[in-house]
Amino acid sequence: MICGWYLLMANTTFAYYTHADTLRGSNGKYRSWWDVQYYDLYVKFDTAQRSITGQNNITFLVTSTPNDSLQLDLQTPMILDKVMWGEQRLNIANEGNVWWVKYPFSQWKKNSKQTITAYYHGIPHEARHPPWDGGFIWTHDSVGKPWISVACQELGASSWWVCKDYQGDEPDSGMQMTFVLPPELSCVSNGRMIDAKDLSWVSLHYREGHFGGNHFLDEIHDVNNLYIAWRWQVSNPINTYDATFYIGDYISWTDTLMGEKGKLHLNFHVLRYNEEKARKQFQVVKPMLHCFEHWLGAYPFYEDGYKLVEAPYLGMEHQSAIAYGNKYQMGYLGHDRSNSGVGIMFDYIIVHESGHEWFGNNITAKDVADNWIHEGITTYSESLFTECMFGKDKAAAFCRGEWGNIRNDEPVIGNYGVFNDGSTDKYDKGAALMYMLRSLTNDDEKFRMMLRGMNTTFYHKTVTTKEIETYINKFSGTDFTYLFDQYLRVNNLPILDYYIKKERLYYHFSNALAGFTLPIQVTDGKKIVTLNPNDQWQNIKWDGGYNVSFSKDFLFTERK
Repeated sequence: MICGWYLLMANTTFAYYTHADTLRGSNGKYRSWWDVQYYDLYVKFDTAQRSITGQNNITFLVTSTPNDSLQLDLQTPMILDKVMWGEQRLNIANEGNVWWVKYPFSQWKKNSKQTITAYYHGIPHEARHPPWDGGFIWTHDSVGKPWISVACQELGASSWWVCKDYQGDEPDSGMQMTFVLPPELSCVSNGRMIDAKDLSWVSLHYREGHFGGNHFLDEIHDVNNLYIAWRWQVSNPINTYDATFYIGDYISWTDTLMGEKGKLHLNFHVLRYNEEKARKQFQVVKPMLHCFEHWLGAYPFYEDGYKLVEAPYLGMEHQSAIAYGNKYQMGYLGHDRSNSGVGIMFDYIIVHESGHEWFGNNITAKDVADNWIHEGITTYSESLFTECMFGKDKAAAFCRGEWGNIRNDEPVIGNYGVFNDGSTDKYDKGAALMYMLRSLTNDDEKFRMMLRGMNTTFYHKTVTTKEIETYINKFSGTDFTYLFDQYLRVNNLPILDYYIKKERLYYHFSNALAGFTLPIQVTDGKKIVTLNPNDQWQNIKWDGGYNVSFSKDFLFTERK
């Protein structure tokens, strides 16, 4: 009873959350009755004013009895101008970062498919320290040419386009994005490019209503305006924060990889003057993808290809269009996060952000509280890559080295329904959990098949921690609930207390949940013994004196 209360309190008492937090973070009654099927997004850039004008045709399935209010997300200072259903203009009302669309939607039949068109404009939030402080990046490359992009995982996609900004609802059939720019700029986005056409094409489709309405890009009426429309098509479900663009003076090249599902198209886009060093740095992509396919299963987005795009910020896992900004250095901007010497042997950003294609993009947490599924398992994928390239011992040293970054400040799992993604320990503590699961499984092939099976079972799906936990327990044939509880749901790090007295070794766990145990090996340098400490004092015969060394394969602290 005390343990259950403790777990409950651990995830409910750290902060006060507002009504706005609940609207953003939950699948409430104004979101839950409709399921997004497809986004058709159009955005025009005014680079002089740093503003955008946009339109989104949102197609969705009515999954239950509709509420007469529908929640659309568009953050201030962006402004929603109007919402149309066919020829009918719907009433809208603003509440902070939420816009309420009013209509007797209850007249719509369950399982019917509907499309609404939302028109908006404004000056999107500008990032100060991307990608952590999200938003638009309006900058210039080193020769003074415009370089524009966006990174918005924490801030939210609704900071620049109107959508259902909820991680648990991805557009089932993907999305199309059209970016309208001055002709001197080029644009790279997710998926595959359909075309890049001048304003005569835009004007023609505009007149014929192919933009879903007659008010999008009102200023486009004359071919002398000299705009280019870049159209990109994503065939697979995609997180809203993954939808992105890169605008700059790019040079591009293509390649192919023969993977588990056949030919995978690879595309690389870098600033023109960085081509030589990019071609050298990006040679790791093919062996990396082969490694990830071996451990995690087939690349999840063959239809949309794989792209690596130079970005004006460190990096982001934008689906099929990975953002790269590690400045062509090894490690993390030239540093080793693991302090093991191994982390400087590869380009951290290429590997980490690409690993997200499996965990984060293919398998997506419904609620951001469970984002350790994205960050923790992806962080562990760095070790899998290291193992492929440099061997198992170096991989183990690298992974355990990253544990030094763990703060144990808050539980890894955040508070549900309020857009709280828990502690930053979701990276390295989440990776530690995966490392320990592998150690406890004690069968590398079984562990590999578990990871591959996970990407098959939850292919293109949104999930909860409980679903992942249930899958792992069932696949492994072992109940690891105690491990998930200890390392994800509370922030206490187990302490192994021990002492030696009269040739006996006494030991137990403190600062751990009731029932927690680990099979820890201990050696005096000559013999190895496996202990199974719990919250009760135990002892064994010990004739090794004070030479005591515990296994490093589990995350705990020692206290003598």
